[in-house]
Amino acid sequence: MATSLPTTLGSLRASEFTPARLARSVKDELRENLIAKLRASAKSKAPLFPGIVGYEDTVVPQIVNAVLSKHNFILLGLRGQAKSRILRSLTTLLDPHCPYIAGSEIRDNPYAPISKFSRDLIAKMGEETPIAWMTPDDRFVEKLATPDVTVADLVGDIDPIKAARSNQDLGSELTMHYGLLPRANRGIFAINEIPDLAGKIQVALFNIMQEGDVQIKGYPVRLPLDVAIVFSANPEDYTARGKIVTPLKDRIGSEIRTHYPEDVEEGITITAQEAWSTRPASKIEIPHYIRQIVEQIAFTAREDKKVDKRSGVSQRLPISTMELVISNAERRALLHDETIAVPRVGDIYTALPGISGKIELEYEGEMRGADTVIREIIRQSVATVFDKYFANTNTQQIEQWFNLGGTVQLNDEQPASGSLEELKQIQGLIEKLSPLEINSKSKPEIAVSAAEFLLEGMYAHKRLSRTEERAFSAAEKKSRNDQASQYAERMREREIDREEAARSRTRRGFN
Repeated sequence: MATSLPTTLGSLRASEFTPARLARSVKDELRENLIAKLRASAKSKAPLFPGIVGYEDTVVPQIVNAVLSKHNFILLGLRGQAKSRILRSLTTLLDPHCPYIAGSEIRDNPYAPISKFSRDLIAKMGEETPIAWMTPDDRFVEKLATPDVTVADLVGDIDPIKAARSNQDLGSELTMHYGLLPRANRGIFAINEIPDLAGKIQVALFNIMQEGDVQIKGYPVRLPLDVAIVFSANPEDYTARGKIVTPLKDRIGSEIRTHYPEDVEEGITITAQEAWSTRPASKIEIPHYIRQIVEQIAFTAREDKKVDKRSGVSQRLPISTMELVISNAERRALLHDETIAVPRVGDIYTALPGISGKIELEYEGEMRGADTVIREIIRQSVATVFDKYFANTNTQQIEQWFNLGGTVQLNDEQPASGSLEELKQIQGLIEKLSPLEINSKSKPEIAVSAAEFLLEGMYAHKRLSRTEERAFSAAEKKSRNDQASQYAERMREREIDREEAARSRTRRGFN
């Protein structure tokens, strides 16, 4: 912290931190700094909230309106929609430095203290009262709401040990141990997953928000706090786990809905920003089609009927998947002492542990099994991205090579140079990779990755077959046995649908 900042009350009075400046409420401070930032961004085009992608035309304008209106607001959205990050970014709208009376638990305004401790200290030391300073991060207090949170956690409690040591009556304000909310005085208090708070805790919260007072162990305590309170919640929480009590909900000025990325490229930007892709021990080169497939997995899963849409598919899914994909490529490069690590489509299948924990399945999905559902989602995603590059590519020459008995296996057991030699045996394969800007001069690691993408796309469209050991061969011809198995599968799906419908009727009957 700068050494020129005043350290006593007397020197503070002679500085730029005048009583009028410190008399501003936190919401006034947020509003004034936001206005200055809006005017500056009109010239510089700098984002209001750095690191928040895809909300420029939807969520951010609503947040701006709420701050300009001096509202307490709530962000409603499914998991992985940057709600907590948005709340933390509000600290960029606070002053760089804020003074308070040193030793004050509730960070009293030096010119208008509300605690007995600070008033007594000023009466005793006068202009020599010590002053401490807060940064914007010091002024942000965050709490994850859980059902076991108590009034003492949020507001405070009587501390009998403090009373005994200071020889004070239990009813004295000096015996109070302050909770998180008073300690957030002159700052921002964020509560995540607010519906998880018990109703009586929410009532105590709104009472101190509205009236500035609360009773602790039967003793009335007056705390005219200056706090900007913001919340986050999952919309499903209103029915799944709890609800926001009506008096509290009525006092939340704005209800702002967040959302997932609008398109794949927007998602790629977020994943590139958040995923750990720059590794100190390896040179990583990620083809754009790999980024597209990883992101498409989340988009496909959000539309899949076997995935629970109420739970959502977090943006953390492509982030974790990308990190695992890079790690498998890095492992392969290290094993073969290759100069660069280039992820392949096959590496995406090794990321199943990072995907399975990020999605919740419906009954049909549970019946099929998580691994089966995820593999099918990856296959659909590969097909979608494949069509963007090879929709007009004639692959009959490649199919003919496989139909004549050709097979090729791509795994991590051999280096990229060895895999490339095998792939060159497939007539016309390398020439078909021109949409990916691959030619005979491309590095083996990059060329093999592109060729595997082409073969995986053909497998996704059922033009080729592939084993779990990643051996590609000719597509299986449809037989009567195949048709019978498909018919049996359709019958099984119908049976699952009937069972689910029966359970739904049973649940409605009990309601």
